[in-house]
Amino acid sequence: MEQIARSAKQIGAIIQRQRRQAKLTQNELGVKTSLRQATISKLESGEANSRLGTLLDVMAALGLEVVIRPRTKASAQDIAGLF
Repeated sequence: MEQIARSAKQIGAIIQRQRRQAKLTQNELGVKTSLRQATISKLESGEANSRLGTLLDVMAALGLEVVIRPRTKASAQDIAGLF
């Protein structure tokens, strides 16, 4: 399923949703990625200063990838409604 995110908070919500669908705790995901549970928590909460490498490691562990494409015409409010 394709999911659209335009902010760190929306990316965090997607990560959290995928982790829960995989039936993983934050700690279990941290073990899979060699990251602390607190790091997973910060990423899921949309903390803006998370590292790109950290995000990519977590996404890989959850079977996700980044796709870059032209921005849709949907408003930020429409996209926020998805979360």
